[in-house]
Amino acid sequence: MNNDIISTIRERLQQNADEEARIASQHFSKEPVKSYGVKTPTVRQLSKRIFKRLNSRTKAEIFDLCDTLWQSGYLEESIIACDWSFYLRKKYEPGDFLRFRNWVDLYVNNWASCDTLSNHTIGEFIEMYPRYLPELKNFARSENRWMRRSAAVSLIVPARKGKFLTDIFEIADLLLIDKDDLVQKGYGWLLKTASVPYQQEVFDYVMDRKTVMPRTALRYAIEKMPKVLKKQAMAK
Repeated sequence: MNNDIISTIRERLQQNADEEARIASQHFSKEPVKSYGVKTPTVRQLSKRIFKRLNSRTKAEIFDLCDTLWQSGYLEESIIACDWSFYLRKKYEPGDFLRFRNWVDLYVNNWASCDTLSNHTIGEFIEMYPRYLPELKNFARSENRWMRRSAAVSLIVPARKGKFLTDIFEIADLLLIDKDDLVQKGYGWLLKTASVPYQQEVFDYVMDRKTVMPRTALRYAIEKMPKVLKKQAMAK
């Protein structure tokens, strides 16, 4: 039965393949990305449609399907896996975190998959179980660039709600001088989001570290601030 579901997904993706979309998908990573060439709205529609057929399946069975989708290495299949894991958010339990972590560490290979999984599934899990925040700090210490980016991006939605400011600063400190621009953009995005509810605190954070913070991260962090504060932050 699982094979039938996976086969159906792959047939539908192949039927909707578009060469222009496949070429466009390559901007999601510095390395080549495996892609059918299906536009994201079409992938999302397919994801919802197939998920409705799974209403008799347990969470464990659906997560096993997600494992199979992740293992393919295809961008579109990873997005479906991200959608399905998020659809199950009301059923998250502490033991699920290891699986989510493994998806990032073993399978994520582009920023679209990284951000979709981190923003939604992992971010929702952390809001439900904030005692797992130290695990994100372990992500930040990983040699895997996608783990490090996920450490920051997983807190984007909570940051929007004004949550976890101390942890946000701790993660930003761990990533502060990271040489990978995708990681710099990730924690810069996190600081930018936190600056909406906590403008002064984030401004002070940036000013204290501006001499060592990469300019890429700094520009992201101050993007939503008033011009006068941006000017101070960008001054040499």
